[in-house]
Amino acid sequence: MRLLGGGSAYEAYLAFDEITYGPVVVKVVRPDQVSDEHTLRGLGREVETLALVNHPVVVRGLRHEIGGERPHAVLEHIEGPRLSSLIRRHGRLQEQQYLPLAIEVAAALHYFRRVDVVHLDIKPSNVIMGSPARLIDLSVARSCESAGRSRRIGTDYYMSPEQADPDTHGGPGHASDVWGLGATLFHAIAGYRAFDKGDPDGDLLVERYPQLVDTPYELPHGVPGRVAEVVYAALDRDPAKRPLPAELADALEPVVAGLPTPRLTFKVRR
Repeated sequence: MRLLGGGSAYEAYLAFDEITYGPVVVKVVRPDQVSDEHTLRGLGREVETLALVNHPVVVRGLRHEIGGERPHAVLEHIEGPRLSSLIRRHGRLQEQQYLPLAIEVAAALHYFRRVDVVHLDIKPSNVIMGSPARLIDLSVARSCESAGRSRRIGTDYYMSPEQADPDTHGGPGHASDVWGLGATLFHAIAGYRAFDKGDPDGDLLVERYPQLVDTPYELPHGVPGRVAEVVYAALDRDPAKRPLPAELADALEPVVAGLPTPRLTFKVRR
């Protein structure tokens, strides 16, 4: 029906599916990549992860074909704009938009811990603002053990310190997705990112990834104190000090309900 977008290895199309008899998204390997083992492994890894994951806040995989002339995966079509598009067009989100988003994505991250999946690329362009919000693009997702061996997988703006510099901060893991959610929430709440843009051609890691040394910007005036506490806790440079996804959701639920918020404490995990 139409091209939705794509990158160096894939194209994504909105298509009409004669099997489910409705709209779907088809992620297709580009013609010049059909013999590339790295690209095919990535598609295979995404298909395997989608088969493992069954959560209402995560896009569903319907079927796939890894071999053949055009390897592809058929995915559920989700109505709604990407979070990145909303921010770009309208600026910062309202409280009634970002609070459900935070709780819903935190629920998905809690589930990921149970099934041993690390997304590694939580960012606004990978969130569809439906009801509920939906996480998409599991192309770099992997088990916690495999994630711990990875190096600089993700998107610079939303990459945790341990993803950017595992030699210093330890290997990535489930807490890395909490950072990604914190950076995504910051952008949604503020309308600007938590850190300056790095220099991808810089000689030093700290030049490419300011989050390795800088503290996040301040959130705008008027953001509820509990929300700010949760976002900054998720952006703690030390993975052991970040809240668990369930703790993050529990901390924000009283704000949604308009209830008093008790003193916020998260356990430090070593």
